[in-house]
Amino acid sequence: MKDERTELLTAGNIAKELAVSDTKVKKAIQELGLKPAAKKGVCNYYTRDMLNKIKSAVK
Repeated sequence: MKDERTELLTAGNIAKELAVSDTKVKKAIQELGLKPAAKKGVCNYYTRDMLNKIKSAVK
């Protein structure tokens, strides 16, 4: 069983998975009003559920 923390992604990792720029992902996150599932220092982490919403917004 996977640990839930392993399913958290940064905006940069989401951009790599979707093969789009970091800027597009960050803009989509802002437009959708998504809040990070976790925050460590200055890094925001998002869940796989949010990845699907972001994917729809950037395509």
